[in-house]
Amino acid sequence: MDILDKIKKLREETGISLMECKKACEETKGDIEAAKEILRKRGQAMASKRLGRETGEGIIDAYIHDNAKIGVLLDIRCESDFVARSDDFKTLSKEICLQITAMNPLYLDEEFIPADQLEKEKSIIKEQLKDIDKPADILDKVIEGKIKAYIDENCLLSQKWIKDPEKRIRDLIEEAIAKTGENITLGRFTRYELR
Repeated sequence: MDILDKIKKLREETGISLMECKKACEETKGDIEAAKEILRKRGQAMASKRLGRETGEGIIDAYIHDNAKIGVLLDIRCESDFVARSDDFKTLSKEICLQITAMNPLYLDEEFIPADQLEKEKSIIKEQLKDIDKPADILDKVIEGKIKAYIDENCLLSQKWIKDPEKRIRDLIEEAIAKTGENITLGRFTRYELR
């Protein structure tokens, strides 16, 4: 496969501009996997630069599961109406709706978890560990790890993506920011389920 085919393949797989794909391929001497990693790191850097920018446009997306017993409403924001109408933005929105349907997150991010809820979780974990004979510093690390797991399980942005557990929802958004060149944020979401 010549370099042009590799650039084209990288562009198709990532959706990132041809110039960025070309630079990444040149840096890695045609190694597509290494080029993807470079593009991912650049996307994260680009996302962090755009974080403070106003997201006044966007869409409200809805998803109803095939069984018609679970539904999701999602408020997803970007900087311009042009991006809000793009297929990439709508695809991202659908993926996040599917994630919410499947994983039922309770919070958008860690900062939205009430402090008393975290304290309640810590007390439950301490109760579970009370009969374990380990030094206090080790028990503290176990508690810290279990709290992190609770956050990762219950916060949408920290959850592993159902289609690729190597990525988190935060990573999907950062990749979309790299593709669109605009800041993208999630406003709020609601999941409905008939029981």
